[in-house]
Amino acid sequence: MPTWELNPGRPALAHAPRTADMGEACEWLRENESALTDALHRYGTIFLRGLPVTGTEDVAAVRDVLIPERTPYREKATPRSDYGNGVYSSTDLPPVQPIRMHNENSYTLTFPGRLLFACLTAPDEGGATPTADCRQVLAQLPAHLVERMRTNGWTLTRNYSDYISLGWRTAFATEDRAEVEAYCKENGISCEWLADGNLRTTQVRPGTIRHPRTGEQVWFNHLAFWNAWSLDPDIREAMTEEFGPDGLPFNTGFGDGEPLERADVDALNEAYHAATVRERWQVGDVMLVDNVLCAHGRDPYRGGRKIAVSMGQPLEIQDCRPTAGLTV
Repeated sequence: MPTWELNPGRPALAHAPRTADMGEACEWLRENESALTDALHRYGTIFLRGLPVTGTEDVAAVRDVLIPERTPYREKATPRSDYGNGVYSSTDLPPVQPIRMHNENSYTLTFPGRLLFACLTAPDEGGATPTADCRQVLAQLPAHLVERMRTNGWTLTRNYSDYISLGWRTAFATEDRAEVEAYCKENGISCEWLADGNLRTTQVRPGTIRHPRTGEQVWFNHLAFWNAWSLDPDIREAMTEEFGPDGLPFNTGFGDGEPLERADVDALNEAYHAATVRERWQVGDVMLVDNVLCAHGRDPYRGGRKIAVSMGQPLEIQDCRPTAGLTV
């Protein structure tokens, strides 16, 4: 049974026993799957060190033990490389750009319950995949923000473009406008085709849900992640001047249509920061994240970095007892 090392500011970490090959390593994972699940529900994120993971096929083997039911990417928002067999790169954004905390696909009606990250090449500097316990985030937020989200949920507006974000063809994996419209209708998304051929969508989603197994309530959304106030001030000013306040690639607000104040977004990002833990990657490391209990992000880095990602255990939003903010 794994022994967990618990240190301030770092995720729960266990050292896997030395094994001869991936077959033996996967057998150890199968034998300890129940204990790993218990730890995941307790800590939200667990880090396994010492597995013989060196390639994407090894990542898929670990995934098949720990997350046997896969979840496809829906409504894609960031570029990724597809390594095959349900294994992808982490987000392909410039190394200098940090990625803020978010719950994977919190804006979709079906989303992954578990995420698996594995280190194939460790960066020279930085590049951790930090996580933040969303139970703690919820507890640390100002009461008025929590009440607004419980009552109204949150709104996401996206402008799809090949120039400033992903185009709609890439995001929805189709060339057919009718397929996009059908998907949007089925998933409670309003869509508008713009004069330039691009697409604008708006959807209202819950901001707080309950974990389907533990029953704990959590902060679960992209509210701060995609809000204009989270952008670098110079970038926000330049993009607003170029595209207008309604033309940003992403923006968020409360579900009743009211915008967030800068102080609201600052409070959200501070709560994430206070709940964040991180571990420096080593080759072979595997990190398992409960996507409901924990948000995740990415630190800037230098040098080569190859973190493979797979996800699964699909959950329906209605099975997570959303408090408000669901339009279908």
